[in-house]
Amino acid sequence: MTQRKGEKTTISIQEHMAIDVCPGPIQPIKQISDYFPRYPRGFPPTAPPVLSRAGSLRSSTTTTSQKSEGPTAEPNRDEEDPDQAFGAAALVSGKKEEEADVEGYDSDDSTTLGTLDFSLLYDQENNALHCTINKAKGLKPMDHNGLSDPYVKLHLLPGASKANKLRTKTLRNTLNPVWSETLTYYGITDEDMVRKTLRISVCDEDKFRHNEFIGETRIPLKKLKPNQTKNFSNCLEKQLPIDKTENKSLEERGRIMISLKYSSQKCGLVVGIIRCAHLAAMDANGFSDPYVKTYLKPDENKKSKHKTTVKKKTLNPEFNEEFFYDIKYADLSKKTLEVTVWDYDIGKSNDFIGGVSLGINANGERLKHWFDCLKNKDKKIERWHTLTNELPGSGYND
Repeated sequence: MTQRKGEKTTISIQEHMAIDVCPGPIQPIKQISDYFPRYPRGFPPTAPPVLSRAGSLRSSTTTTSQKSEGPTAEPNRDEEDPDQAFGAAALVSGKKEEEADVEGYDSDDSTTLGTLDFSLLYDQENNALHCTINKAKGLKPMDHNGLSDPYVKLHLLPGASKANKLRTKTLRNTLNPVWSETLTYYGITDEDMVRKTLRISVCDEDKFRHNEFIGETRIPLKKLKPNQTKNFSNCLEKQLPIDKTENKSLEERGRIMISLKYSSQKCGLVVGIIRCAHLAAMDANGFSDPYVKTYLKPDENKKSKHKTTVKKKTLNPEFNEEFFYDIKYADLSKKTLEVTVWDYDIGKSNDFIGGVSLGINANGERLKHWFDCLKNKDKKIERWHTLTNELPGSGYND
């Protein structure tokens, strides 16, 4: 291309881009393996050739003669290649990683799920188990933003169901949530403290799909001492299998507090329906409209039925109602008290929530409650009992 005298030099866009992109010879691109060399087990690691900034390979074990204008001088450490120093440091870390592998370290250890701090208190006098969920640390990220929306839910095993599930509020976008929230189970008996296990699960809430499980921990309640708070800081574990041999017909549907008293003056049995707790939700709104019925069986004349009022939209109703059965003291040993809880529905049959039987043919706390009533005349004895989905008696509906 000829250029006339006095004409300004022009450069095409192609030439301009070529000058900006290719100012000199193409340099080789470093690989990640240059910084983190790995060697087969059993071989002693030797310093690898390090790639210099000029693109040539130099061995870290070779030595070069240093020329100086005057007496022998130390090499300038400021001019030492940083890539070489980094590669040497990588050797040490690589060796440590190999040693850890030999010990069988599992990178998917349960500690990667996080830890949970909580405390438990069994209030024996009020038959209550207080579970204070304090905080969690280092939870596993479950969302695309590298965070989670965690909440905690509780179940009592065996017999886990929606009726005995409690949960905390959800905290948004955090891996170190602080709840400081107390959840309480009512109607916990000494028998429950011996045979029950508290399952504490941490989950991630998702608005548009199923909530995701993060980790859990389980505490046998027999580890707790009455009226003493015990603090825990447990590593979360992967989901443990639930015992499939558990009798599904005895699914828990809530708790009920019943009082019994035989009145010598009136010559009859006074049955008190005090309250229920943690009832199963039977309606679409997540609640029930519960009421309680009682029968004293066998009931030849079918006159022993009593019914409480209906409590609207609640899973923890308080009734405080008493019913009187005219019966001789000697006949009580032949009778069975059947208590059932129902959900009231308009325009269709009522739903059975749960029931319990007290009498000579019962066992555990139900038998003990009946015997205590027989041994202590004119004394009101209150006890919590577990409702199951097994309908007491057979062949009768609401």
